[in-house]
Amino acid sequence: MDLIKAIIIAIIEGLTEYLPISSTAHMGFAANLMGMQEDEFLKMFQVSIQFGAILSVVVAYWKKFFDFNNIKFYFKLAYAVIPALALGYLFDDKIEAILGNQIAISSVLVLGGVVLLFADKWFKNPTIDDEKGITVKKAVTIGFWQCLAMMPGTSRSAASIIGGMTQGLTRKAAAEFSFFLAVPTMLAVTVYSIFVKTWGKETPNPQKGYEMIMASNDHIMIFVIGNVVAFIVALIAIKAFIGVLNKYGFKPWGWYRIFVGLALLIYFYFFK
Repeated sequence: MDLIKAIIIAIIEGLTEYLPISSTAHMGFAANLMGMQEDEFLKMFQVSIQFGAILSVVVAYWKKFFDFNNIKFYFKLAYAVIPALALGYLFDDKIEAILGNQIAISSVLVLGGVVLLFADKWFKNPTIDDEKGITVKKAVTIGFWQCLAMMPGTSRSAASIIGGMTQGLTRKAAAEFSFFLAVPTMLAVTVYSIFVKTWGKETPNPQKGYEMIMASNDHIMIFVIGNVVAFIVALIAIKAFIGVLNKYGFKPWGWYRIFVGLALLIYFYFFK
C-alpha cells in the first residue's frame, strides 16, 4: 500500500468517524477513486486505524473515562454495546457483502441525509443534558439505535446520536454519549477484525491479522502512521463537530450527505 494514499485514508477516518456522515462509506469511496486494490491488508488497515480514533475520544474526555468514582458510567457503556456485538457477529457476512456495493452505500448516504434535515424538528424538547441523566435502559436503547449503522453508509455516529435524542438527550449530550459508546464498540470491531475475522479455513491462525500488519517494515510503518494521523485528526474533529452541532444542528450534515451521495451515485452509475 502506498504511504501517501494510506495517510489520506487515515485523514478521512479521523475526520468522519465521529461525524454523522459515515466513515466506512468515505474510506471506501476514497480507496475506489484512488484506484487502490481491495486486498486483505487494505481492509485490515481501514479497520485498524480506528484504534487511533478510539484513543482520541479517551484523550478528549479523559476525566470521564478515568473517573472511577462513577462506576455507573462503565456499566452503561457495557450494556449499551451488547446489541452491536451480538447483531454484528450474527450479520457480519451480510454486512461484508454490501461493502463492495457503492451504489447501495451512496443511496443510504442520501437517505440518511434526508433524515438529518428533519432531525432537529423531531426532537425539540430535550430534558437530559449530561451523561449522568442517562439510565441503563436508555443506554441500551441507544445501543440498539447504533445497530442501524451496520448498513454501510448509515453512520454509527448519526444512528447513535439520533437514538440519544429519542431518549430526551440534548444534541450535545447525545453526541458525547455517542463518542463514549464508540470506544467499546470500535475496540471490539478492531480486535475482532484483526485477531478473529481473518482466521481463515485455509490458514487456521487466530493471529493472521496481527501477522499481516507485522509482515514487513512497510506494513508496520503504515499501521503506526495511519493510527497517529487518525488520532490527531479525530481529536480536532470531535471538538469542531460539537461546536457546529450546537450552533447549526444537523442540517449542514444532512445537505452534505445528500450532495455527496448524489454525486457518487452519478459517478458510480455512469462512469464505473
